[in-house]
Amino acid sequence: MSVPKSELASFERAALGVVALMCLAETLSMTGFAAYPAFLALLRDTWGLSNSEAGFIGGAYFAGYMAAVPVLSSLTDRYDARRIHIGSCLLASVSNLGFALFADGVVSAAGFQALAGAGLGGTYMPGLKALTDRVTGPRQSRFIAFYTSTFGIGTSLSLLLSGWLERWIPWSWAFGLLAAGPLAAAAIVWFGLAPLEPAQLPGRRSTRLGNFSVLRDRSVRTYVLRYAAHCWELFGLRSWMVAFILFGYSATWSGNPMLSATEAAAAINFLGIPVSILGNEAAVRFGRGRYIPVTMAASGTLAWLTGFSSGWLWWVMLLLLAVYFIAIMSDSAALTAGLVATTPPDQRGAAMAVYSFGGFGAGFLAPLVFGLVLDVAGGKNATLAWGVAFGSLGIGCLIASVTARLKANSPRAGLRA
Repeated sequence: MSVPKSELASFERAALGVVALMCLAETLSMTGFAAYPAFLALLRDTWGLSNSEAGFIGGAYFAGYMAAVPVLSSLTDRYDARRIHIGSCLLASVSNLGFALFADGVVSAAGFQALAGAGLGGTYMPGLKALTDRVTGPRQSRFIAFYTSTFGIGTSLSLLLSGWLERWIPWSWAFGLLAAGPLAAAAIVWFGLAPLEPAQLPGRRSTRLGNFSVLRDRSVRTYVLRYAAHCWELFGLRSWMVAFILFGYSATWSGNPMLSATEAAAAINFLGIPVSILGNEAAVRFGRGRYIPVTMAASGTLAWLTGFSSGWLWWVMLLLLAVYFIAIMSDSAALTAGLVATTPPDQRGAAMAVYSFGGFGAGFLAPLVFGLVLDVAGGKNATLAWGVAFGSLGIGCLIASVTARLKANSPRAGLRA
């Protein structure tokens, strides 16, 4: 039985409306996401922190995410993800206000960053679950790519707002004003997204909270490990990008830069939006099993080259940083869309929880390890130290790429084929 064209068009419009609403909400919920990386160099010097301590505060954000996401994302198999998203937006807003009012050192700053990360844990993947619960069909993979690309929009917006506010007001006021974004996101989802009935949630009775048994599925396990390598690189870079650009400017440029460090970082992060979407299209066309290892090999190699560019001409440094970021983001949406495609609908919430747990767990460790390497290799004023610290970001993707290549060439792979 064929469906009338008018009904198909109406369904498409409704689906696009849901996608647009969730993309907007996710972008606004992240206005405080890059506030600490934007102010990292300033707060490090103001509070007298070592690079390791500064990296620990940055990593605490992802530790909070890692602690919250197994529960919050798994809950979306039992309850409407809309409710989880709204509550988590409120948590993100409160944590940004707390940082503005009470953060004065390592312990307090890390605590509020962890709470902010928990807020993201209840918005990013639960937001995707809210989307996939309402939007199905052959274009779902593309819509997932649109949604995951908004992470880059949110990051760029957060960097831009932080940099602009830094010029006019103290950092604490900036953190306080950035808390308005998650409040706006909560209002958008509350008024714009219709709730689902309990019967419409396929895993309501079958899924346990924090269900790691989904890792028994080899495909899920592979995507989780690759996403962990991806996030190690991505969030380690995002945490230290502004500080790296500031160091490069001071080493090679005596005048006023055309772009501030936060503006340059925002522009580079913005490149990830089209790259992530196009990368998913390429992965669908050429096969994720072939495409993802190639992009990981490219990003892991570029990490070393980019890290040693801080002593070169400023525009060469920024160009390499942009190319490196493009390589990192080339498989971002492809990984998430691949996980959704390979997981049964009644287990997607649990799979997304484990997936995010592994990825953002790596995101917690990467900024800390970066700071430790920077301290051990010579400190914040040594080009060699920055080069080695950047190299540490690419190790996971290089290992994942080599492992995929070895598996593809193994006798067992030939027998399965």
